[in-house]
Amino acid sequence: MEYEQIIYEKKGQIVYITLNRPEKLNTVTREMFQSWGRAITEAEEDDDVKVIVFKGAGRCFSAGAPLDQVGYVYGMKEPVPGEKPKKVPQRVKINFDRSLFVDFFRKVLLCRKLTVVQMHKYCLGVAFSIAMHADLLIADEDCQVGHVEERLGLAGHTIMPIMVARCGLTKALDLCLTGKMISAKQAVEWNLINRAVPMADLESEVNALAEGLALYPRDGISLAKVTRELLYETMGITRGTLEHAIMHSFQTNRVYEPDEYNAFKQRRDKGVKGMAHEKHDLFAALDK
Repeated sequence: MEYEQIIYEKKGQIVYITLNRPEKLNTVTREMFQSWGRAITEAEEDDDVKVIVFKGAGRCFSAGAPLDQVGYVYGMKEPVPGEKPKKVPQRVKINFDRSLFVDFFRKVLLCRKLTVVQMHKYCLGVAFSIAMHADLLIADEDCQVGHVEERLGLAGHTIMPIMVARCGLTKALDLCLTGKMISAKQAVEWNLINRAVPMADLESEVNALAEGLALYPRDGISLAKVTRELLYETMGITRGTLEHAIMHSFQTNRVYEPDEYNAFKQRRDKGVKGMAHEKHDLFAALDK
């Protein structure tokens, strides 16, 4: 099957799903996560497959959401000074947010195969949220992870039960309220990811892990994944995807006071790169 913006490769009992938008740092578009979900389904329905590895082509795993598309995925238009923009129906926002934060996040979380994320250089924003819903996360030591999109004005919105379950409320709030990036080594110390290895060893480490996991019997894997699904339901992790989707739709309605930083206005006036650099400098005090 052909997919848009991803590569699907099967090697024995392992499937490699590679994010393939390297010229844009594999930022996660609607087309990408929809293809990604279909690729997971293909692997799930193949009884020869036991393990799925998620990885990224090019310079990094993923830099998160494409800043040139944020908002526009709902059909929003670039604000024009003096004009009141047409309001996007809530139905449109809710449907999109459910397709990503509920349907796709749960697709990763409840996948019937064992899932491993191979992260290098950057795993940020929505890509980091997606990765945390997989079973095991392995990164190169210099990989940076975090929720930098908080600085678009979210102020802690990206916190989810899966994150709290991994690292605890204190550290989850630290990462989400600041929007800072931390190294993979620190992410291991915080229990956000499982391993950090030298970049030169990353691929061989992940491959060895995947091959070891594939030694488990097919039915054992399936039943274990159902066991974890029941656990996630008990812990509220599954429900957390729905709560996140609903609150994300609410977040799109926020109103800025005249003296508050509006990243979307700055994107209009200064372009994506100008806004991104300005945002980074403005919140520098939160990088500690």
